[in-house]
Amino acid sequence: MNLDTLPVLSLSAPSGNTATNLAEDLGASFQRFGFALVKDHGLDPALVARGWELTADFFAQDEAAKRRWHVAGGGGQRGYTPFRTEIAKGAAHHDLKEFWHVGRDLPAGDPLAATMPANVWPDAPEGFRETFTALYAEFDRIGAQILSHIAVWLGLAEDWFDPAIAGGNSILRLLHYPPVPGDTGGAIRAGAHEDINLITLLLGAEEAGLELLTREGRWIPASPPPGALVVNIGDMLQRLTNHVLPSTTHRVRNPDGTRAAHSRYSMPFFLHLRSDFAIRTLPGCVSAENPDRYPVPITADEYLHERLREIGLKV
Repeated sequence: MNLDTLPVLSLSAPSGNTATNLAEDLGASFQRFGFALVKDHGLDPALVARGWELTADFFAQDEAAKRRWHVAGGGGQRGYTPFRTEIAKGAAHHDLKEFWHVGRDLPAGDPLAATMPANVWPDAPEGFRETFTALYAEFDRIGAQILSHIAVWLGLAEDWFDPAIAGGNSILRLLHYPPVPGDTGGAIRAGAHEDINLITLLLGAEEAGLELLTREGRWIPASPPPGALVVNIGDMLQRLTNHVLPSTTHRVRNPDGTRAAHSRYSMPFFLHLRSDFAIRTLPGCVSAENPDRYPVPITADEYLHERLREIGLKV
């Protein structure tokens, strides 16, 4: 594997004891980079195109119209989060971005409902709710498929993650990075950070800017082919696997030249565990050379809220 180039893997490739073992290829990419580039994932191009159109239309509204959908005290978990609200853990400057969050709709009386706020839906643009409900379901499906390959690579049953993510607190984020002003005061579009969740599936990284930090301390681009997903390990999976699968630091740097005058859009899906899932180190990831870093388990919900406070979305 090239030390500075992420391989592009086909999700339609076979897994198991074959010449092209997708589980092994994904595992190797995740272990080396914390990231993988995935094509042939089955997302409907027409649905994705509609999603991009509605994302641009929503963020093109004036500030007052968007702020109608900001949930004060909601930790940014649903609806609109204004520009320069989020800050990377330990960073000096807030990120140059605004975003919208879509979460899981739970049936009335679901025992997990108390840990997940209800969705907020804007009255414009038309078709917003229908489009992003459909996209959420597709990301959910693909994420579960990728986790099944990760389970195989970890020596677990292929369906090991299924009950762990059933009803999980996953979030689809619609991200807008506005044109960059001449003087940002040192701020960038997204400061160096790691993701909180289990895995992240990202659309929209064809536009330059997303970079990851290698173990050797080099920043390298994550540049997927058109329509492919960037998938990365989050802190919850790093903790679960005792750092066998690393949650890699990444950022979105400011563009150069004329691209600074343009908006950048992306669409990450943060796949989460069930709120009541106890994150307990997998026994197969503990050894004499890699002793258990986390002997005390923590629930996914406790871990999430601890981290939301660190990035400025909760007080």
